[in-house]
Amino acid sequence: MNHKKDLYILGIETSCDETAAAIVKNGTDIVSNVVASQIESHKRFGGVVPEIASRHHVEQITIVLEEAFAQADMTFDDIDAIAVTEGPGLVGALLIGVNAAKALSFARGIPLVGVHHIAGHIYANRLVQDIQFPALALVVSGGHTELVYMKEHGSFEVIGETLDDAAGEAYDKVARTMGLPYPGGPHIDKLAQKGEANVPLPRAWLEEGSYHFSFSGLKSAVINTLHNASQKGETIAPEDLSASFQESVIDVLVTKTERAANAYGVKQVLLAGGVAANKGLRAALEKTFSSHPEIELLIPPLSLCTDNAAMIAAAGTVAFEKGIRGKYDMNGQPGLDLTSY
Repeated sequence: MNHKKDLYILGIETSCDETAAAIVKNGTDIVSNVVASQIESHKRFGGVVPEIASRHHVEQITIVLEEAFAQADMTFDDIDAIAVTEGPGLVGALLIGVNAAKALSFARGIPLVGVHHIAGHIYANRLVQDIQFPALALVVSGGHTELVYMKEHGSFEVIGETLDDAAGEAYDKVARTMGLPYPGGPHIDKLAQKGEANVPLPRAWLEEGSYHFSFSGLKSAVINTLHNASQKGETIAPEDLSASFQESVIDVLVTKTERAANAYGVKQVLLAGGVAANKGLRAALEKTFSSHPEIELLIPPLSLCTDNAAMIAAAGTVAFEKGIRGKYDMNGQPGLDLTSY
């Protein structure tokens, strides 16, 4: 009879402007998940200020760790490993989490595992449902837009990525030009639901067969459209501009994801990253893959789309089970490559 012991992983995430800690059982079940957001602190600057983010992490890291253990009704004696975001991200922010994890690992004699932030976003899906391979992940966030092919757990092949602005970055820059508050993505998404996509905007398909993305030209087209209208004394309804911009982004994302999913013969498509919370994108993917019954679409709940530590613990569980261990010379790596993870 198999009496395999449950595996409890403590996750720590501080890559940008959320300080988070979580405990996950067996890589699939959330025992506790605590996130301290800094959005209010950065809102008046129109974006994340790295120095402020780092200071907040220093203030919050102990508090969120204590809360994660309190919610779980557990102690360090119950933890099998500590998984921490090693990169990519803001180097000062990453260092807070990495050093907290190293200190706890050393003091308690608990194994340490470094996790790639994007691997965490992908594995947020495993907290909802088991992943079937081969799988394709569409990663869409403020700093990343990628198509990642996975033939097995912990195997990541980037088959397409943004050549300039990430989708989330384009959302925030367009929102700033439109005078919308930070973070801009949710505001554009909300306005888009009320508008009509009647403003002609480009779609960057790039060379034939390419799975890469480019949103810089679209962002510039929106800015130019607004400036030209202003010079003529005309106004463009923000709802219609939002709907037009969002349709251009989603059209390219969904079309390339569908094409790649068919070409690679995947069993599942996984949506991942902060922009995975976008209602328009979620709806478009659901509509497209409803006509592909052989491909299952996984979309995490909104709470697991934005940065959190449960996803880091989930990805860390896979790494831990594969025998991957971090060393005490681990450092924050802002440019960490997913394929080397």
